[in-house]
This record gives sequence, C-alpha cells and structure tokens, in this order.
Amino acid sequence: MSNHDELNFDVVVVGAGNAALCAAIASREKGAKVLVLEKGPKRKRGGNSYFTDGAIRFAFNGLDDLRKVMPSISNEEASKINMPPYTAEKYYSDLMKATGNQSDPELANHLVSKSYETIEWMHSHKIVFELIYDNQSFVKDEVYHFWGGLPVKTQDRGVGLIKQLNERAGELGIEVWYESPAVKINTNNDEVTSIVVNKNGEQVTVQTKSVVLACGSFEANKKLRAENLGEEWNHAILRGTEFNTGDGLTMAFEVGAQPFGQWSMGHAIGTDANAPKVGDFTKPGDIFKKHSYPLGIMINKDGVRFVDEGADFRNYTYAKYGREVLKQPGHVAYQVYDQQVRPMLRDEYDREEATCFKADTIEELAAQLDVDQEQFIKTIAEYNDAVQGGEYQPAEKDGKGTEGITPPKSNWALKLEKAPFYAYPVTCGMTFCFGGLRANTKGEVLNKSGEPIQGLYAAGEMIGGIFYENYPGGSGLMSGAVFGKTAGTSAAKYVNGQLV
Repeated sequence: MSNHDELNFDVVVVGAGNAALCAAIASREKGAKVLVLEKGPKRKRGGNSYFTDGAIRFAFNGLDDLRKVMPSISNEEASKINMPPYTAEKYYSDLMKATGNQSDPELANHLVSKSYETIEWMHSHKIVFELIYDNQSFVKDEVYHFWGGLPVKTQDRGVGLIKQLNERAGELGIEVWYESPAVKINTNNDEVTSIVVNKNGEQVTVQTKSVVLACGSFEANKKLRAENLGEEWNHAILRGTEFNTGDGLTMAFEVGAQPFGQWSMGHAIGTDANAPKVGDFTKPGDIFKKHSYPLGIMINKDGVRFVDEGADFRNYTYAKYGREVLKQPGHVAYQVYDQQVRPMLRDEYDREEATCFKADTIEELAAQLDVDQEQFIKTIAEYNDAVQGGEYQPAEKDGKGTEGITPPKSNWALKLEKAPFYAYPVTCGMTFCFGGLRANTKGEVLNKSGEPIQGLYAAGEMIGGIFYENYPGGSGLMSGAVFGKTAGTSAAKYVNGQLV
C-alpha cells in the first residue's frame, strides 16, 4: 500500500466514544473506508462514554419491543415483569420539561423518533442491553414493576459498551489511531479537503472529504470552562475523561461553524466529595455518584437545606442539582439518611469508595461533620416537624411532603428518626457542557449563515441545542448513538471519491 493510500480515507471520525464509534460503524456499513482518531492512549480510550453507568433512554411500546433487542429475556422472566410503555410523546415531553422547553424542536424530535430504531441497529451490531432491575423497578406480588421510563442499560455499563463497539469496529475493518489528536481541518470553498493529525507526535495530513467531529465538549479545559460557565466551575471535579478540552469545537469554529446551545451551563451531578479530581480509567462505571438524595435531605456547611430533594424522580433532577451543590459554601453538601431508608440506597453507597459518616444520634453525627452543628441539628428538627402524613411510596410520586419549611420536600418526606444516622459528603462533578455546534438532523455542521459546511458533521456532546439547564437521565448516551449513526450515514456519501 502506498503512503498516499494510508493517508486517504472516505470518512475520518474525531473521537472514540459512543457517538464516534456509532458514526464510524454507520459509515463503514455504507462501504466507506473509515479512520477513527483517539486523542488518548488505548488504555484510556472511549471518552466520557467509558465512565457512564450505561443507562440509555429510548421510546418503546412495551416489553415486546424490549425483548427484540434483549432476546435473553425468557418467557418465564417476562411473565414476572410489568413494563409500562414509554412512548415517543412521553419522551419528547420529558425532554422539553427538563429543558424548560428550550430544546431545539427539530433536534429533540430527531433524538426521540430515531431512538428505538437506533437501539435496534446497535443490537444488530452486537451491542448487548440489559434491564435495570435494581433502581428502576420495585417488587410487588413477585412481579417487577418498572417505572420512570429508563429500564435499560448497556451490558457492563460504559466499559462494556466501549468494548463491544470497538470489537465491532475491528470486525468491520475500521482503523483506529491512538494518541493521535486532530489539530486542524482543511477546507477549500467551504468544503472539507483534509485533516491534520498529530499522530504519536508526528504531524500528518489525512486526505478526506468527510469529517465527523465526535470528541466531546470542553469540560476538561479550565480556561474555557471559567470563561463560559464562571470561575466557580473550576472547583468542580471532572467525572469523565481529561481529553475533552474543546479541540473539536475550536477546529470547527476555525472553518466557520456556528456555535449553538447553552454555553453557560453543563451537566453536573452530586458526586462523592473525595472522588478523583479527574476521571480515573481504573475506576470506571460511575461508581462515585450519589443519586439517592430523594430518599433523604441535603444540608450544606451552614447547616441548612437548599433544594427540594423530592421535587421529582432523581432521573429528572440529578443533572442540575450538582451545580446547586457547587453554589454551597466550600462547594460541598451532606446527604443525610436514617436507617429506615439506608437499605434502599443505590449500590454506590455500599462501595468502599463511598465516604460515609455514621452515628447513633443526630448530635453525634453533626459533631463528625464540617458544619454549623447547632444549625444542622435545628434544620433536621424543623424538617421532622414539617413532615406530613400519607403513605410512603418510593417508586412513585407519593405527595408525602412537608409543610411550613423552605425549601419544601414535595415527595418521599420521612422523618429522620431511626438510628443509626448517615451523612455522605458530596461535591459537584462535571460531566459535559451543553454548548456546542449548530447541526441539523442530518448531522451536518452549519456555518454562520445556517448553511452546511460541506463534508463536516458532528455527533454526541458536540451538538448544541438539545440540552438546556438539565436533561432526562439516559438521554445523553442515546443522543450520542442517534446522532452518531445519523452523522456517520451522512458522512459516507463519498466512497472512493465518488458520490454514492
């Protein structure tokens, strides 16, 4: 093979996470010769997707739809499952509700309407899905009742997803270069002609007519983060890869791409206060998050509550409550629980990595924490007094709330009264930024006039305009797959230099 052939590809995909690999596979399916560029070394491949817990939100009409993509569900298992449908209308409504109706309707509709067929397509490429029994269902009369519209995850979380996608890419003959960040896109008359790559320290130019940018946002770039979100965001820890420094966005803007979406905000959650400052590839699987706060209360260092922990199911509040923790003194808060709910907490609370304080009285608990002890004790007493009667139902919005305190707790309000008592310190963990590129429903990147830049596509966290303020859990991974498949399919329009 001549050097010219080695540096000539129909499609070059920048990034190697879920969106990128879905794009690469979709292009390869169309007969394109595909190159994937991974900035990190092989042992740190996969971007933020590697760190996800794998929950993926898509529309479906019932258990039969799920069994098509999870053939391992036996008839016996199916007979013990109550699976309400999660319609496209409900998904769209949930997305719009979470984003305050700011999500671009065309992009939102594309995500939702293509979600199930994209899951079917992933299944056809050997991606394995599983039901999430542990925190998306409850058992009643020996039947698992699912709720919340998020019953499915990828096998072995993000680690399994990245492994399976890479295995499939290998089977299909997709070439991957590690430690090879893209540095510049070359264009002629607003058309992509080639891309410059720093391949293991050597600068090479790869000829191509199609580039798919799928290399995440700029959350790992402290300068860009402070400029766009504010200085306080430099106190947030990074949940995912250290390689998402905004390179793809910078390259796109250099060739005239239009910025789009909410540049002042991002996806941020409450995570263990002692979690690594940047994603640790030896500890993936989202093991540091702390998402059971609807079952307890959150108190800051001043000893006061600051959010309605029971405003909604965690799937609809966790992506915005992280920044509420960031606003607190010392950028820390304590999730407080008693023994009544401790057995119901998610598995991350049982891990050796979980930071936990435990005591037999509220006073003894307060003494262990870096809080205003007197106010902490008073806040819990006032909260207990405000808890109203009603039936406690953790799997549905039970309306069992508080009265007479601010902020209220709207659902799942139980008195903190059964020893022992537990406190888990959390801080803000940044996942990705909501600002990105303007793209259409073909995955084409648009210029400032709203016209496609010929041969330039985007997918995943690089597309702006879908998420604002918040997002429904599991929709980020789905968006990556949908727009990855879309962009990869669009990008494969030139094969061997011919329009196909």
